Amino acid sequence: MQCITGITREFSLLKQTITKYFKDLPMNLFEPITFRNVTLRNRIAVSPMCQYSSDDGFANDWHLVHLGSRAIGGAGLVFTEASAVTAEGRISPQDLGIYDDKHIEFLSRITQFIRDHGAIAGMQLAHAGRKSSTARPWDGGDPVGPELGGWAPVAGPSPIPFSDAYQTPHELMVSEIATITESFGAAAGRAKDAGFQVIEIHAAHGYLIHEFLSPISNHRTDEYGGSFANRTRFLREVVRAAREHWPEELPIFVRISSTEWVPDGWGIEESVELASVLKSLGVDLVDCSSGGNVPKAPIPLGPGYQTAFAERIRRESNIATGAVGMITSPVQADHIIRTGQADMVLLAREMLRDPYWPNRASRELTQKSLLPQQYGRA
Repeated sequence: MQCITGITREFSLLKQTITKYFKDLPMNLFEPITFRNVTLRNRIAVSPMCQYSSDDGFANDWHLVHLGSRAIGGAGLVFTEASAVTAEGRISPQDLGIYDDKHIEFLSRITQFIRDHGAIAGMQLAHAGRKSSTARPWDGGDPVGPELGGWAPVAGPSPIPFSDAYQTPHELMVSEIATITESFGAAAGRAKDAGFQVIEIHAAHGYLIHEFLSPISNHRTDEYGGSFANRTRFLREVVRAAREHWPEELPIFVRISSTEWVPDGWGIEESVELASVLKSLGVDLVDCSSGGNVPKAPIPLGPGYQTAFAERIRRESNIATGAVGMITSPVQADHIIRTGQADMVLLAREMLRDPYWPNRASRELTQKSLLPQQYGRA
């Protein structure tokens, strides 16, 4: 009897050891991940990428094919481009918008197609601030006035232009800040009605929220300027406003510029602190990009050059992070996940070059195809 009891005890200990071993194994690129009630089939996201193909903010067939093909290609999460929460918040007159209830109908067609092909549809909510009202890149990218479909003045936390070539922004009054905050909330509600299951608040790349965060672009002396608490106030209010219109069971991401790459600018230490604040507000993932608020900043471009920011914020703020920036190879992306540097990878230009990159990665790493049945014979 003692022998049987001993064997049973040893078997139980062995079982616990095996269970712990598999539990502690690092995740991989094709491991599903869950945020609240939303489960992504893998850890690959299509990063928001401007298409400059809208008329008055409306999505059209270009967006359906562009976003839909990435869902067919096997991505777990497909983000729209930066979608403006007000007409004046667009980067260019041709940007996608979510500032009108009429935008919902065609967007709903897109989100349904994405869901039908196994991916989750996400929308990035944005306001371009002092970098708004510019021409499309292939039209030069310079600021444009009303005569070319742009607008004036543009808005910012302080009357400081992005560069000498840009408009000097109108310094937002506190009442105007509140109105834009409400616009983010209303946009989140429209995104929900359009069928999106993830929203990302764009607080990076020198656009309006980032402009408030940075001491370079924010010289205010009121409750929205000066201290870290004051400079982050607008973002905190936007997150709260979005959550009021966004279901509790659906996740909110925030994209930040982890550093501005210049002395006396926003840096990684503040990003770590901000990420902890965002977690306390119910943000589910911080998307760790960098730069964009200072022209000609000395950015050390290279493969995975921003991944260290995602790793540090994940470790020190105890929040899920996304890595983005020159992630191009399947092995590189898988390594980022397996080594705990980030919980997800977001691909941009590589997804433009190859909409079926997730399928290629799956074939290389797991010998499994992600292609739909219609393409099975390939």
